Amino acid sequence: MPNKGQIRVLVVDDSVMVRNILRSLLEEGNQIKVVGEAEDGVQAVAMTKELKPDLVTMDIVMPVMGGLDAISEIMAATAVPILVVSSQSDAKLAFEAVSRGALDVIAKPDVNQGAALRDKVMLLNGVKVITHIRKSPKAAQKTPPLLTQMDDSHRLVFAIASSTGGPGALTALLGDLPQHFPHPVVVAQHIADGFAQGLAELLDSKSPLSVRLAKDGDILEPGCVYISPSDTNLVVQRSGMLRLLEHEKKQFFRPSCDVLLSSVAESFGSRAVGIILTGMGRDGVCGMERIVKAGGATLAQDEASSVVFGMNNEAIKSGCVQKVLSPIQLAAEMCDLAASASRAVV
Repeated sequence: MPNKGQIRVLVVDDSVMVRNILRSLLEEGNQIKVVGEAEDGVQAVAMTKELKPDLVTMDIVMPVMGGLDAISEIMAATAVPILVVSSQSDAKLAFEAVSRGALDVIAKPDVNQGAALRDKVMLLNGVKVITHIRKSPKAAQKTPPLLTQMDDSHRLVFAIASSTGGPGALTALLGDLPQHFPHPVVVAQHIADGFAQGLAELLDSKSPLSVRLAKDGDILEPGCVYISPSDTNLVVQRSGMLRLLEHEKKQFFRPSCDVLLSSVAESFGSRAVGIILTGMGRDGVCGMERIVKAGGATLAQDEASSVVFGMNNEAIKSGCVQKVLSPIQLAAEMCDLAASASRAVV
C-alpha cells in the first residue's frame, strides 16, 4: 500500500524488463509508489478504471491495443495525467499521443536517469486534465502560402517559447493558422534529445503550414515553421539565416528559449513577435523582455489552458507581456498582427 502523500503510478509497457526498471527508478526515494503494471493497452484501460492512479506512464507500441488507442480510451472515460515513455524511433507516434491527451513525452530511461523520470512525474502529478471526446483525426490540407507583396523589411518573425505541455498548445495554435499565413515562425520547445524530429513531423501533419526541423544555414521562408533541435540552440540572424549553436555551459533547459527569442529581438526589432507558452521555470522571460525593449509585440498563453503555468506566468509577472490568450486566441492574434503588417505595406 502506498504511504500517505505518495504519488500512485500505473506503469504500462509490454516489456517486463522495462516495467521492472521503471518501477525501480520511480520508487527510489519513497515519494512514488507503483500501484500496478499493465502489459498492453486493454489492461491499461481496465486498471486505470480500477486503481484510479494519480498518473500513468504509457508505452506506445504494444500488442492487443497500442498506447495511442489506450490514451484515447482513458482520456474519454477516466481522464488522468499520462506521461508517454517511448523509444526515440517512435517519436512521431509519441507526440500523436500528446494530441490525444497525454501531457508530455520522455525517452525510456536507463538506470542512471531515475532522477529525471521522478522529477517529471512529480511535476505532472496533480495537473488538472479534462475528458477528451473521441473524434476522427482530420489531416491538415496544405497549399503553398499566399505571399503578400511585401519586402523583408516589413515581414514579421514570430518566435515561440514552449516547455511542458507545449506540444499540445503548439498543435492547437499552429493547427488554427490559415493556409496562407505569410510570415515565418521559429520555435524553441524543451524536449528530450532525439524527439524534435518526431514533434516536427507531428505538427506538420496537424498544421496547414509547413513545419520542419531547423538546419544550420536554412533561410527563413514565409509560411514555414522551424523547430529547434534539442541538442543545439537556434538563433536567427538579420539576414534570415538560421544558425545552430552549441549549448551554453550549465544550460538546464534544451533548447534555450531565451537564446532564440533574444536573437529575434536583436535581428528584427519591432518586427519581432514573441510568444511564450506553458512550461516550468523562467526560460524565455529574458528573451520576451528584449523583444519588448526592441519595440516588438509579446503574447503569452493563459493559465486556464496551460499544463504548467510557469514560464508564461513569470513573463506576465515581469510586465513584458502585452496580451494573455488561449492557444486558439493566440493564432487569431497572430493573424491580426499579420494583417496589420500587410496594411502597412499599402
